[in-house]
Amino acid sequence: MHCLGAIRTHAIRMTGRRNASTVSVQNIETRWKSLSIAEQNTIVKQLEEAQKKDWKVLSFDEKKAAYYIAFGAHGPREPFTKPGHALKVLGGVTGVLAASGALFYAIRLNGQETPRTINKEWEQATNEYLKSQNSNPISGISSEGYKGTGYIVSK
Repeated sequence: MHCLGAIRTHAIRMTGRRNASTVSVQNIETRWKSLSIAEQNTIVKQLEEAQKKDWKVLSFDEKKAAYYIAFGAHGPREPFTKPGHALKVLGGVTGVLAASGALFYAIRLNGQETPRTINKEWEQATNEYLKSQNSNPISGISSEGYKGTGYIVSK
């Protein structure tokens, strides 16, 4: 009888201790950032000691807390982007593209006329000069039977 009482007392102490640690690790995911470093270290040590024993006696909250501390999104594993970040990036990219398009249009609108070297007469003169210099005699403008337009690109 005495031995049964000691076992019952020991079981009550273990249950009380287990409940005390469960209270401290409930909803650890939401509370982790608000805990002080000392409290975080205490919980980590407490869970390390609990994990050294049989895992079957660990509560679900303790297992969840141990997993979160080992693999959760805190510290160096915290994601860089927050929800809604993709929309900000999309808006920024769209704004930069619109600004660059407007700048391109303004430059083209206020730009000078085409250079004097981009007209049909200049391009024909370039072709004649290259033929007189025997430029690219194998497959180019100076080759026998060449049927291309040469350097004439304007219409």
